[in-house]
Amino acid sequence: MTQFTKARPSFLLFVLVAAVFAAMIGAAGESSAPDRVVVKPEDNGAALINPDMGWTLMFYSNIPQNYGSKLEPADTVDEWPGLSVVYLRLPWAFVEPEEGKFNWPVLDTPAQRWIAKGKRVAFRLTCSENWTRFATPEWVKNAGAKGVFYEWGRGPKPDGPFWDPDFADPVFLAKLENFLRALAERYDGRPQVAFFDIGTYGMWGEGHTGGSSQIPQERANEIIRQHIDLHLKHFKRTRLAIIDDVAGPQVEGAHQPLTDYALSKGITLRDDSICVQPPPNSWYHADMAGLFWPTLPVIVEHEHYGPSKGRGAWGDGSLLIKAVEDYHASYLTIHWWPHEMLAETRETVDAINLRLGYRLQLRSMSWPSRVAIGKPFEVESQWANAGVAPCYPGGFMALTLKDAKGGIVAVLADGTFNLRDLKPGPKGKAPVTSHRSRFTAGLIAPATASGTCDVFVSVGERDGTPVIALPLDNDDGQRRYRLGSISLEP
Repeated sequence: MTQFTKARPSFLLFVLVAAVFAAMIGAAGESSAPDRVVVKPEDNGAALINPDMGWTLMFYSNIPQNYGSKLEPADTVDEWPGLSVVYLRLPWAFVEPEEGKFNWPVLDTPAQRWIAKGKRVAFRLTCSENWTRFATPEWVKNAGAKGVFYEWGRGPKPDGPFWDPDFADPVFLAKLENFLRALAERYDGRPQVAFFDIGTYGMWGEGHTGGSSQIPQERANEIIRQHIDLHLKHFKRTRLAIIDDVAGPQVEGAHQPLTDYALSKGITLRDDSICVQPPPNSWYHADMAGLFWPTLPVIVEHEHYGPSKGRGAWGDGSLLIKAVEDYHASYLTIHWWPHEMLAETRETVDAINLRLGYRLQLRSMSWPSRVAIGKPFEVESQWANAGVAPCYPGGFMALTLKDAKGGIVAVLADGTFNLRDLKPGPKGKAPVTSHRSRFTAGLIAPATASGTCDVFVSVGERDGTPVIALPLDNDDGQRRYRLGSISLEP
């Protein structure tokens, strides 16, 4: 008992010293934990040029003079915010005036003007028009293809001024396939081509013949399916688009035989045209678009702006904004003289650019203010898609660290987080997704010196190549955006 009593003060002193030492270690651990940099960037409101979305300029709208004829060769309408595609819609006869002899410059000349500016091109070649006698080349008729003359709006008439082919005639189909083969050899799979319309059936390529050869819808369904298959046979890499009116211009209901078939083949939807009639008949196929937009970029074409405005079908621009919402549109046409239209609708254009397609927003990001070279560290981020459609091409977040000279010190890409999965939502209510990434800078190679680096964020390929424009300031010119700095330590 006495021995125990004598030993007790030493034991208590040991416990006390150990507790103090542990506390010191704990305090030291807390003080050495790196501070975190937290950034909450604001959307800068910029119009974005990104894959699978944007405004499409109608350089040719069937009639060659509409609407690029007033543009000088150097005028690529750069002032239109969000313009990403030039659209070329012409009759077949203008491209192949003689069998096997092609007028490629009529397409390539305007296309290259925009391609040189980093934009893309889209096509529709038509076989039926109500302003030129032979949209399908006359040599096709002379080769034995059957067809009918018609008077626009009244149907077949032996002495009518316009000619429609029998769209299922074997001679016609053989010549058409040769034409599609030549088009595909020239344009299929080229990264500069955004999409190609299946527009070889019906008036203006829209898929209806009510004002021309008046083919019954049941028969039309059989023929159009043949035309779809012909395009699929030759265009294996470029995105194809079916026009909504193949189901009937005013047919309601999401599921229709031809559009369902097109969707099953990976073909997207194009609506020609909205705002032709005043409300409540501004459009008919938003429900149909609901089947397409979750996986494919929907294309919306508004009526020629001037006539639409003249008929009271345009309104104050809010209808066009609503159409983007209802269709979850990724592409929207400029269907008028572009300079004149922009001058009158700039407020509407700016509002649409905040919603058209996808809009990836970095809501917040944090990282340690200093990290050890070769040791892992965590980055936390929050993202939202403020557009109306998914980011169809997908993209992976990457951090790029640069030194004071702008040299790339480290590229840190997170291949586990595809921003394709961000869900769009109603305006101002986009769901926010949180993600935690684990990175290591300077592990093994290349040799990494200690020092302070600028931190840039980007979205693109798995290897860190930037692709997607973000609505952020401080762009380095390659779609990387500076957020702050980090200290690399030995």
